[in-house]
Amino acid sequence: MEYETVIGLEVHAQLLTRTKLFCGCTTPFGAPSNTHGCPVCAGLPGALPALNRSAVEMAVRMGLSLGCTVNAKSIFARKHYFYPDLPKGYQISQLDIPICVAGTLSIIVDGRESTVRVNRVHIEEDAGKLVHDQDADSLFDVNRCGSPLIEIVSEPDMRGPREAYAYLMGLKRILEYLGVCDCNMEEGSLRCDANISLRPKGESKLGTKTEIKNMNSFRNLEKALEYEAKRQEEVLRSGGRVVQQTFLWNPNENRSVPMRTKEDADDYRYFPDPDLTPLVVEAAWVDKMRETLPELPAPRRRRFEGGYKITPYAAEVLTGSRPLADYFERCVSSCDDAKSAANWVMTDIMRMMNDAKIENPFVLKTKPERLGELIKLINSGGVSAKAAKRVLDLMESEDREPGAVIREQGLEQVSDTSAIEGVVKGMIDAHPAEAQRYRDGDKKLAGFFMGQVMKASKGAANPKEAMAILDRLIFG
Repeated sequence: MEYETVIGLEVHAQLLTRTKLFCGCTTPFGAPSNTHGCPVCAGLPGALPALNRSAVEMAVRMGLSLGCTVNAKSIFARKHYFYPDLPKGYQISQLDIPICVAGTLSIIVDGRESTVRVNRVHIEEDAGKLVHDQDADSLFDVNRCGSPLIEIVSEPDMRGPREAYAYLMGLKRILEYLGVCDCNMEEGSLRCDANISLRPKGESKLGTKTEIKNMNSFRNLEKALEYEAKRQEEVLRSGGRVVQQTFLWNPNENRSVPMRTKEDADDYRYFPDPDLTPLVVEAAWVDKMRETLPELPAPRRRRFEGGYKITPYAAEVLTGSRPLADYFERCVSSCDDAKSAANWVMTDIMRMMNDAKIENPFVLKTKPERLGELIKLINSGGVSAKAAKRVLDLMESEDREPGAVIREQGLEQVSDTSAIEGVVKGMIDAHPAEAQRYRDGDKKLAGFFMGQVMKASKGAANPKEAMAILDRLIFG
């Protein structure tokens, strides 16, 4: 029997508000323990929540970006469970009527585009933090209590770990484009719970699902889902029954570890929060939020393909982050050569970003206008493409304009045929055996001679002129 994998994700994104969801405490990461708390965070008797308007706005913007319907009225509920990291003993979330429902996200895997349905986007508060390695007892830090989250819940539409990876990456890109979450998985501002089940291929009824909690790495998500799919298949093939459980992922051992028997919604004993009135949003306000949305990754990717005539792969890479896409477009505006700009950004600029361990190319000293000017110099014959690599590195290290670097280093491309002819003739005379083999039809040697010419000229010789002179001198 063949089995089909069915995956749904619950993604938690911490919102970039100045203050927490229901109080005025700030939310800095890495602050000393228990320095950002108040009676509301600590759940003290008589402390009443007051909803953060900015968090609602960010949730609506995310919902609209996924094509969701924004409910005119939504309800906050208390989710009762044993939370050792929430002092009041319950979490404020949304259940029956969330703020956003019924959206979609398009993903691309192996060149094939598919759509994942989004069940809901709802608002909830984060729990605090337990510290287990500083004392014989577990210690509690209230700082994160009440930090605003949105939870994005998909339908079980993904059929493999790679689709789940692509879906999570797609959400991350939108969150970053909107500026509502920094998506730093190491700091926990983007976390994911994965639900996975198997069923016989061709059946529509879902199998028993298990959940893998608190995934904070894209690669670990993929590994965990691969492992759990294989584990469930082994259970089913041996005649066993998959038990509904919650697991944690152990990245050191590359295996899932049982955490608890999986609970259902009834186990949480939801009921409407009596301290919070229904959240009402006006249609005009929602329309205003819709008008302020930026161009999102998917339409921007399609525009890059159609408008700039670059490959789908290049468009996908360049729209991977909003700053990178902005950098590329400003470079194109400067040089009017989209294909060259795409190549330089995807190779050298991204290499420099990786070396500097930064995610925003605008931090580099090589601003997009400078790169555009360098590309124009290449296209006009002012510098060779090979020499331009060296120029770019000097532009970055010395914070200088490309023209100044080229002049100082003597890297102006030589198009004087007499000067180039002398270099080419010298290379032919120095390698008579190779020259004869080239005459006899060994075309690969053209690359050898061009390499020698460019080396001898320090990359300054015009490659087209040099090639034409080589063939004239070799073949007469």
